[in-house]
Amino acid sequence: MQQKSVGIGIIGLGMGANLLFVNQEPESRLEVRGLCAGHAERAAQLAADWQIPFWTTDYRALLTRDDIQVIAVFSPDHLHAEHALAALRVGKHVICTKPMCTRVEDAIELVHAVEESGRVFLVGQTMRFEPAFAEAKRLSDAGDLGQIVFAEAHYVHDARTFFPSTPWRQTAPQDLMYGGASHPIDLLRWCLGDVAEVFAYGRQSGLIPGYPYEDNYLINLRFRSGVVARVLAAYGLVHPPMPMMGLGLFGTRASLMADFTDQEDSHLHIHFDPAGGRGSIDQVIEAETTGALGHGAGVLRYLQHFESCLFDGIPPTPGVRDGAASVAACAAAWESIRRGAPVQPRADF
Repeated sequence: MQQKSVGIGIIGLGMGANLLFVNQEPESRLEVRGLCAGHAERAAQLAADWQIPFWTTDYRALLTRDDIQVIAVFSPDHLHAEHALAALRVGKHVICTKPMCTRVEDAIELVHAVEESGRVFLVGQTMRFEPAFAEAKRLSDAGDLGQIVFAEAHYVHDARTFFPSTPWRQTAPQDLMYGGASHPIDLLRWCLGDVAEVFAYGRQSGLIPGYPYEDNYLINLRFRSGVVARVLAAYGLVHPPMPMMGLGLFGTRASLMADFTDQEDSHLHIHFDPAGGRGSIDQVIEAETTGALGHGAGVLRYLQHFESCLFDGIPPTPGVRDGAASVAACAAAWESIRRGAPVQPRADF
């Protein structure tokens, strides 16, 4: 059993509440010691339920505490940069859920702040830690798929199912390019590297009352390696009969499809070139149901990685520059939609 030597303060107790499960992990040195939420009742109740010694409605109160070395940012998307920068300026390590921020200018400032501070900064891209996608990445890196020639990823989710429980998405409002499309864009970047060019289309569905932006996107990506890929990111729709998230990697030796849906079984399907004599592989990965939307186990996996970054010097992945590249790809997609032309994402972080 490890001593709980590193304290975490959480800003935002929706999905951020998933970090609380680390307090039950005897082999982890991480411990949640402070909570911050916009609603006092929520913070007070979770603090009582989990025996957390401190709670507040003002995130700055977490930053002054000597028993907290890590700030976990799970606030509304448009506040991520403010909260992460404030934490870095007082010497805290940071875990920031995706999107890292919603402006390229903020991404650049975060890159500089992290590198000047020497603190560990992890972007909480939960999908990188889901078993089906992690195995897809491992197989691709190992060469089992051969040379990747084409790829695709999707995230489809009827926004009407989650906007009512998180009103800020409507009032801020949330930019679903950064808050949604960043998931499949990041998965593809993780597997294929830097994006060279983006060409995107968007359409406003009208299904989300009062939502001012396009909420459905088709995004074409050309990577520096020459691989081309497509992204479907759709939130103004009746949820279709398909998995919520998916990743397809199509190579010269095999093609692979992986999927994920909250609190449902995930799948990994691989079809090898018949000339190689390996046939097909179909895997079912049992659903994880712990925590908010069943993401508790995935969050624990990236907390384990974060702990290795703190104690073993392993570079965080995705780190701040990785997060900035995903933000830049999202910004390029918006620019492409507005201009009706291909756009090269900014890369000079």
